[in-house]
Amino acid sequence: MTVESRRTAADGPPLRPSAGPDTGRTRLGLCSVTFRRLPAAEVARRAADAGLEVIEWGADVHAPAGEPGTIRAVREVSDRYGLACCSYGSYFRATPAELAAFPAVARAAVLLGAPRVRVWAGGTGSRTVLPDQRHETVRCLREAARIAADHSLELAPEFHGGTLTDTVASTVRLLDEVGADNVRTYWQPPQDTPDEQALAGLVELGDRVTAVHAFSWWPGNNRLPLADRWDLWAAALGLLAGRGVEALLEFVPGDDPAVLAGEVETLRNVVDCDPAGHE
Repeated sequence: MTVESRRTAADGPPLRPSAGPDTGRTRLGLCSVTFRRLPAAEVARRAADAGLEVIEWGADVHAPAGEPGTIRAVREVSDRYGLACCSYGSYFRATPAELAAFPAVARAAVLLGAPRVRVWAGGTGSRTVLPDQRHETVRCLREAARIAADHSLELAPEFHGGTLTDTVASTVRLLDEVGADNVRTYWQPPQDTPDEQALAGLVELGDRVTAVHAFSWWPGNNRLPLADRWDLWAAALGLLAGRGVEALLEFVPGDDPAVLAGEVETLRNVVDCDPAGHE
């Protein structure tokens, strides 16, 4: 059953289906959480004006799972500006306490036209998690993946500290333990990790990566222009070329909408260049 076939009369008229990756091309987009303080229409307008193709709508402000009317309005805004929703940026943590809420998350993704739901792999890091906690996270992710598959959705945990995807080794183990065809992972450069080490991890994850959150933090969470880590991003997106992933800008310097166009230009130039930085 397709996503659109699940619509009912209560959902209103059919909306334009979101485009999927084509011919392995890297699509460029924006995470709406980058501009949390802006209304959804303004986020979409700025993304479109900057020449982006896709958007990851966040559940925290712009598209809460429990507000279907808001979500329909966000979908309409995406369509108006010619943006495909590539993912629903949920904050669902794969824990027993949150599992009952996941069906609503899946329904929200369907309304948005998103083919993927971003989730968090529990609430404890891999170095401190207890065996029973890890088992529960795996179980909850597996059940969420089953629900997602029933809605023709992919599931992807964010590659993030304080969860079971805080290291490459733990991420690979987790994906193997979940064992679902519709579960892959995000990637982003781990904080304070040298370029060579970060890229080695990306190579190890291989085709398990479905999308990347693109930003330049160094050192710590000091937000730099994307160009300040050009070598890292040229190499990373070179490794992912031809795989149909999305490169999604997140956390621009100063959370300033005025810098978006420049950051998009840098990202586009990175994608168009080889890892050595030559066009």
